[in-house]
Amino acid sequence: MTTNYRLCLVGFGNVGKAFARLLMKKGSELAERYNLSISVTGIITGSHGGAINPDGIDLKKALSLASDGKSLESLSTIDTPNDAIDFIKTCPAEFMFETTPVNPQSGQPAIQHIRTALDSGMHVVTANKGPVVHGYGELVALAKQQGRRFLFESAVMDGAPIFALFREPLVGANLLGFHGILNSCTNLLLEMMEQGKSLEEAIAFGKTIGITETDPSNDVDGWDAAIKVAALVTVLMNTPLTPQEVDRTGIRGITPEMIRSAQADGQRWKLVCTAKRVDGRIQAKVAPERVSPQSPLYSVNGTSSYCQFELDVLPGLGILESDPGPETTAYGMFADFLNILEVI
Repeated sequence: MTTNYRLCLVGFGNVGKAFARLLMKKGSELAERYNLSISVTGIITGSHGGAINPDGIDLKKALSLASDGKSLESLSTIDTPNDAIDFIKTCPAEFMFETTPVNPQSGQPAIQHIRTALDSGMHVVTANKGPVVHGYGELVALAKQQGRRFLFESAVMDGAPIFALFREPLVGANLLGFHGILNSCTNLLLEMMEQGKSLEEAIAFGKTIGITETDPSNDVDGWDAAIKVAALVTVLMNTPLTPQEVDRTGIRGITPEMIRSAQADGQRWKLVCTAKRVDGRIQAKVAPERVSPQSPLYSVNGTSSYCQFELDVLPGLGILESDPGPETTAYGMFADFLNILEVI
């Protein structure tokens, strides 16, 4: 007998739409391999309205409407609240997938979205770093109290299994520190500066290919990297840390002259993220550094990311993710969904 699970999608931007496409692609595999089916019973967006259909929304139509800049309201079969909190309370679902934009300062409103879903009896998967950093302890405790799961694999390095790696394969290992390149946007911008562009020209080009936002400050000034560092420290080193507590320097101060000087010495500039435990305290930093060919960071190109972990049982374990995109982020959420099903 096939079991059906109902999904509520809060956020339907690039990642949310990629997740919807992945669900359609994996539909037959879910039925054949896992003996289950899924139906998306609700979608709410920031700019295309929302829709609830207890019998399941036609995802092809939803994707078409969103791509054409049209409202999803025509897909509703019941009155659909415009407020996200009321929407979550109204939508009949066992899972909520949260992909709203990150707020590095407070994690809201995503924290409240997740809290509401857990209170409503849903398992929660998010790609949002904000709740992991600013609400981790509270949300994990609430999930446990409700007998539900709260997972967030895609919050750092998209679909690369960092958090899952420490839950199972590295069980019993203690993380002493890590370093790496966690912001793919700045990695590409620095590479373009190596090719002769100014930072402003690199940012402008990045906007045309969708790698930089209208306001690129979260990436350029190191906030995205800092919140990723904070998320890894909070979860994997069991020490709450906010991005405001990370010693943060972005790439705005890197000049073409600095790029050429590094190249003359056979080196490259990278925005390096580090964290380590020193005398019982966490030292966390995001800052541009010159790296030599002997460093694994030297050959991390384009929008790729890399993180190397130092553990008490393994001196160095690295994970490289090459040229990720919304599809890889969507896969991380899909993997979380299947991991939750394994334990319920």
